[in-house]
Amino acid sequence: MILYPAIDLKDGNAVRLIKGEMDQATVFNDNPAAQAMEFANAGCEWLHLVDLNGAFAGEPVNAAPVEEILKQTKVPAQLGGGIRDMATIERWLDRGLARVILGTVAVENPDLVREAARAFPGKVAVGIDARDGRVATKGWAEETDVMVTDLAKSFEDAGVAAIIYTDINRDGAMQGPNVQATADLANAVSIPVIASGGVSSLEDLQALKNCGAALNGAISGRALYDGAIDLSDALTLCRA
Repeated sequence: MILYPAIDLKDGNAVRLIKGEMDQATVFNDNPAAQAMEFANAGCEWLHLVDLNGAFAGEPVNAAPVEEILKQTKVPAQLGGGIRDMATIERWLDRGLARVILGTVAVENPDLVREAARAFPGKVAVGIDARDGRVATKGWAEETDVMVTDLAKSFEDAGVAAIIYTDINRDGAMQGPNVQATADLANAVSIPVIASGGVSSLEDLQALKNCGAALNGAISGRALYDGAIDLSDALTLCRA
């Protein structure tokens, strides 16, 4: 299982939100590239980047810090937030991003996801963010009637590299991930699933790892910044 340390970007800083609320942001580092280097030097195999402002704006906002991260680190990075057209997808991949995460457009324009996955094999992931099993879009601000598993299954034949599943009610709350819902999703589709939201201890990581091979990885943010999870121990556990 791969550990994806999260760098959430708001107004150029690395922050963490609580349950996706933009007015509840804690700044952990005003130099996101330096934070990325810390994770890379510690042995992380991937970075998970989110343009929070971009998710609300519908277009990239924190491009400068993302580009600096890509310039300074050699670790592959995936990015979500405000990526909603083919031109933006192409631009980010041309700049060295390893994987784009498509969230809102997966609901509003699934054909774009399919087109991008065909054009860039292995470089397109679908971000599914949900409250109580229903998908939320546009920076989690809008809730839909689309169910998580239904949306995931609709991309079974699209060739997407991964599904990043976030339980919004757990995100940043340090209350543990929704292991059961994550396991249910991972076992319902053949696409690799990455868990996000609430991973706050080594026990949480172990519980997710127990979901089996269908779970590709886990994303953690606040717990790594707060020191609730020791990064070295987490990497050891995930690789065991």
